[in-house]
Amino acid sequence: MLDLNRLRLLREVSLRGSMSAAARSLSYSHSAISQQLGQLERETGVKLLERAGRNVQLTKAGLELVRNTETVLAAMEKAEADLASSHQRAQGAVTVAAFASISRAAIPAALTRIIDAHPGLEVRIQRYEPEDAIMRLASRQVDAIITDSFPGTSSGSANGLHTTIIGQDPIRGYLPTGLQVPDAEAAATLPWVMEPAESASAQWALRVCRERGFEPRVQHVSSDLLFHLRMVERGLAAAFLPDMLIQETGSRLQPSNWLPADQSRTILFIARKGSERNLALNAVQRALEEELRQPENM
Repeated sequence: MLDLNRLRLLREVSLRGSMSAAARSLSYSHSAISQQLGQLERETGVKLLERAGRNVQLTKAGLELVRNTETVLAAMEKAEADLASSHQRAQGAVTVAAFASISRAAIPAALTRIIDAHPGLEVRIQRYEPEDAIMRLASRQVDAIITDSFPGTSSGSANGLHTTIIGQDPIRGYLPTGLQVPDAEAAATLPWVMEPAESASAQWALRVCRERGFEPRVQHVSSDLLFHLRMVERGLAAAFLPDMLIQETGSRLQPSNWLPADQSRTILFIARKGSERNLALNAVQRALEEELRQPENM
């Protein structure tokens, strides 16, 4: 009989790309994971890991075992969701990872809805960057994530995950306060503030600028959208800002009529496949959908 915890450790090594990264993620020591995976190899009777330089990689048998583990975990998720539904009400505790702007704008009000409607349900919110949140969801460190996706970019979802669209948030271009740009040549001279280059939002923003005929001069980089807003207000940079942030802060900034105004980011609720029928997660998802439909969050 294979040990499910050891199977999860092997899966974490596969997800994270190394034993050291898996150990950090799960708060294990490197030697503890090594010992557990050595025991798993003895249980299976086959070699699951092999050296690759200073690192290790999964063998063909190891990869196949991880694929089968995904199936087992999805079945467990469904069994747990079915069992929870027998109570006929949302209860227990769930952990949800979310990005900063929705954490500030919509989640507090959604949590109030949940407390009123489901007193037996405890929701724990954790803030992570989207890529890290996806990894934590896949490794069962959180139960669901709220994230965003941008037109023409990948949402970051993966096999074994179930994605639901819960809202849209328009994004508009803002120029440094008091400045106007008549054409692409003038726009190319402005300093811009964007999120890190590898982020979906930055990739989207670069594409939008290039479609307008200019290459933006990205002078400032930060994942904090509130920082972006303050830089625009001070006349220090141009930026693309979501309506949710503008409404949350009560900013009086006016978007540029030269930059496109028909773009939106999509707000996503992502859970592991098999858990999408979990009553507790359903309650969280519905509360967020209702809050995002409110005029001040649209």
